[in-house]
Amino acid sequence: MFNKMFKFKPILKTRVWGTESWVLSAVPGDESVIAEGPQAGKKITDVYQGTFPLLIKFIDARQDLSIQVHPSDELARQRHGCNGKTEMWYIIDAAPGAHLISGLKTAITPQEYVDLVQQDRITDVLQDYSVAPGDVFYLPSGRIHAIGGGCYLAEIQETSDITYRIYDYGRPGLDGKPRELHTELAREAIDYTVLPDYRTHYDPVKDASVNLVSCKHFTTNLLELNHPFELSLDDCGEFMVVMQMKGRSLLKTASGASELHPGECVLILSSQEREVQITPLDETSSLLTTHC
Repeated sequence: MFNKMFKFKPILKTRVWGTESWVLSAVPGDESVIAEGPQAGKKITDVYQGTFPLLIKFIDARQDLSIQVHPSDELARQRHGCNGKTEMWYIIDAAPGAHLISGLKTAITPQEYVDLVQQDRITDVLQDYSVAPGDVFYLPSGRIHAIGGGCYLAEIQETSDITYRIYDYGRPGLDGKPRELHTELAREAIDYTVLPDYRTHYDPVKDASVNLVSCKHFTTNLLELNHPFELSLDDCGEFMVVMQMKGRSLLKTASGASELHPGECVLILSSQEREVQITPLDETSSLLTTHC
């Protein structure tokens, strides 16, 4: 019997600000390849029917990323013929002084946004957060955001590579030239709503599944395990992705087993599996689960 649980080879990307590891991707040209087992070498498109809806990354930011925004599905389909991007971040580790940007702290108009970008003052109206391991940020399309230097995080997003760069601190790209800004495209994509707090708050519970984000694109839960845990797959649709944040875990299903290390994930076809047994191999194992 073929496995219905798959670990993939990471796709490593070098950026001007650091590195990112795409551990589960169906982006054309960057499709994940199965790393082990009888189907090793096959692509995600060979084992998942249809278009896989999520892109899973681990991001190591040594410098601040550009300030950006993603269009909604409706706007992206109108402009680019593809989905927009809603995403979330889970902070795995943070260096002293690590920070990120999420949302507006001051109400502005679209024209004021353009003026602030041209004056190199857009950061004056953005909400900047100091971060620590375990922090969570949900980023619906339209919300201005940026990962700051010193953040190591997991990112879960729609399968889309549409990004509008708002501000890049005037620095050159890997080719030595300034990177393109998308001021006018972003102007109509931004959600100008100001909220009192953009951080996602939750109460961690050991040996339990704790919901972090539930939206129409994905549902993500946190598992912090000291003891073996049985994860039901009955209500998670076609698949479940399990991502290892810290520690190590052994995952077993009816069709196979896989050991997870930090920065790795597995895709489980839940339409063909009923449950997964997760056993922590270290004193504490921290994982995220996500499904659509």
